[in-house]
Amino acid sequence: MISFVRIDDRMIHGQTVTRWSLEYPCDGIIAVNDVAASNPVLKAAYKGAASDKKIFVWTMDHFKENAQKVLDSKTQYFLITKNPLDMREILVDFGFKPSDVDRVIVGPCNDRPDTVKLGNNQSITAEEAQAFEDITKAGYTVEFALIKEASIGEWPKFRGQFDVK
Repeated sequence: MISFVRIDDRMIHGQTVTRWSLEYPCDGIIAVNDVAASNPVLKAAYKGAASDKKIFVWTMDHFKENAQKVLDSKTQYFLITKNPLDMREILVDFGFKPSDVDRVIVGPCNDRPDTVKLGNNQSITAEEAQAFEDITKAGYTVEFALIKEASIGEWPKFRGQFDVK
């Protein structure tokens, strides 16, 4: 079962493991990212980020093959992607419904060229903005929060800064 859904460009790190797991039940973390899952060094680093949790770093295809097993499991997992495009692929394109979770929490999105800064360490591209719009249209609330008590708002607050359809 999925207990929490997050987009975080660092995927698995101390803040995810310690802070968010206090807010939401978590026995394990499933990080979905083709590059990390295909790189043994990155994969090992992510798996070592939380010694008390089950950690999986999967490609998108592996996630899709095992999605129903995840939902059927009694184990409570965080589902994390590195970027909103991957999360849109999972939630919108693939149609994965993460248990009863209807909120996607967006963590760090580093400043990069051609991004709009929404808040501290939260900058997105026009393409990522469209992904958030698509996720919202699919029935999810998208909230930007590095940590729970430091939320800067939900997607509708920022929508007007982008040309989304």
